[in-house]
Amino acid sequence: MQTRRDALRTGLVAVGALGTGTLATVPAHAFTKPAFEAKTVQEAVKALGGTSLAESKDVAIQGPDIAENGAVVPLGGSTSLAGIRQLALLVEKNPNVLVAVFGMNDALEPNFATRAKLGQSSDVYAVAIGGDGKAFFAKKEIKVTLGGCGG
Repeated sequence: MQTRRDALRTGLVAVGALGTGTLATVPAHAFTKPAFEAKTVQEAVKALGGTSLAESKDVAIQGPDIAENGAVVPLGGSTSLAGIRQLALLVEKNPNVLVAVFGMNDALEPNFATRAKLGQSSDVYAVAIGGDGKAFFAKKEIKVTLGGCGG
């Protein structure tokens, strides 16, 4: 019979292995740092490898018309386009516009959802970036009644 103390000891050994580098510790997606630091939609798309940006009916953005609390706004993006390598969610008026970026391959369905902070009412973008660098987007205005970024 395993005691609580034994279970804690086993857990601490596993955490220690992670912390000492016994298991691989590679920074995940360090290449997206410039995209997360971008201040405009165009800068973020360019940092993600997008060479052109065009609106498309094949990309969809999901989110409420009005967010009562800007601290937890549900957002989603999807596309029916083939060959998409990244799907990103961006909030135009946030201090850092990139909210999330999802790496894609042909085995994944390009349909994701998350929650984000919106400091104020803003256009929100779902951007699908193909392997050729072409980027397609859909946008939606979301009105915020109570700001999520300290407002």
